[in-house]
Amino acid sequence: MDPCEEVTEEQREEEQQPSDQTGLANGHLDRVETPAKGEDSGEEWDSDLETDNDTHQNQSLTRAERYLQACRRTGAVPVSSLLRHLGEASLNLNHYGLGPLGAKALAIALQNDGAVTNLELEDNALQAEGTQSLMDTLQTNTTIQSLNLSNNQLHLDGAKIISKMLSDNYYIRSIKLSGNGFDDSAAKCLADALKGDYVVKELDLSHNHICDTEGHNLGDMLATNVGMEVLNLSWNHLCQGGAVALSAGLKSNSTLKRLRLSWNGFGPVEAESLGRALKHNSTLVLLDLSSNRIDDQAAALLCPGLATNATLRVLKLSHNPLTNIGALSLLKTLTENKNSAVEEMDLSTVFVRETFVELLHKARLRRPGLVVRHSVMSSVTRNITALQVFQNFLKERHESILDFFQALDKEGTMNVSTSAFRKAVKEANAPLDQRQLEWLIKRFDKKCTATISYSEFAERW
Repeated sequence: MDPCEEVTEEQREEEQQPSDQTGLANGHLDRVETPAKGEDSGEEWDSDLETDNDTHQNQSLTRAERYLQACRRTGAVPVSSLLRHLGEASLNLNHYGLGPLGAKALAIALQNDGAVTNLELEDNALQAEGTQSLMDTLQTNTTIQSLNLSNNQLHLDGAKIISKMLSDNYYIRSIKLSGNGFDDSAAKCLADALKGDYVVKELDLSHNHICDTEGHNLGDMLATNVGMEVLNLSWNHLCQGGAVALSAGLKSNSTLKRLRLSWNGFGPVEAESLGRALKHNSTLVLLDLSSNRIDDQAAALLCPGLATNATLRVLKLSHNPLTNIGALSLLKTLTENKNSAVEEMDLSTVFVRETFVELLHKARLRRPGLVVRHSVMSSVTRNITALQVFQNFLKERHESILDFFQALDKEGTMNVSTSAFRKAVKEANAPLDQRQLEWLIKRFDKKCTATISYSEFAERW
């Protein structure tokens, strides 16, 4: 069935029937009595949503009847899905193409509704006009706490309307405004409305065009806001000044728990600012820096903050130009500093080397809950298993590694040249390829002196 269903002229001419709630539940649009001539014609609805007389009259109507009546007044096409789900706590109308008229009809229906707490209206071409109708409704509706207005072509005019609502808001705790073409002017309106706010807990401004060129809008908002816990600024164009100011605001913020900053082009300068902010922040739990320009240098600049921050649990760094060097410095920071609280680190697009894998293995022995997503080539995996393969080979011969070295050390110096070891392994036909053999030698001769001092292995093997 098409999600949108229009009341036809034939239906209007049919003999009036009592409202059938069962039919509505199945998605059928039942005819509601048209106001008699002289009653509301719908022309007044351009300026306000509902008069006092209308409020008294509509209190006796069902939710479905109120909505259908509002559609006739505004000229909007009724949405059958809305009729089926009226009265539920979560009303999902994403991607229905309501437009400004549909938004006005919905606003009328929800004006005194006490059931809906979550309203999803993504991708409905609401524009500023439709948003104004909804914001007017929120002045009287006190139950809606979560609102999704993403991808609705709001731009600056829409941002001004929403900002005015947020300035006097006591009920909306989560608002999603992704993909609405917001620029710095729109961001300033929203940031000013949220300074000192303690009600809004979640704000999504991703996929916009916010640069924060002046470098104080978002930073000042974070510094003064006392309620926000989740902020999504991914897929924007935050400039260096904006990123630095945002980091400064993060230092003094006492509530933010999740900050998403992916796809913003952040590099070493921004990483250094965030690293300094992490030294002072004591609330952030998740930091998403994926798909930026965080290279090995930028990773090193993040490390001082990671070493001392005692609350950050999740760090996302995938799809950055990191190498094994940067990954290793991050992992060392987590493992060598007791104050570091990171439990999950996403480096899933970084191909790491043997040293990283071995360090991670040791780290997990001390911190079993540590999760570090990474990529590794098959050759690295083979190299890491070289020692175990060699030990198993000697075990089949009823030997230990210590026995093997002592057999080569004729003079009992506890030292064996790497060349002698290499030759002996090959002559013994140990199942190691050349790369595995060289990796094994590198493990035994860590200082690259061409000599293996196996005395340090004597107690272990």
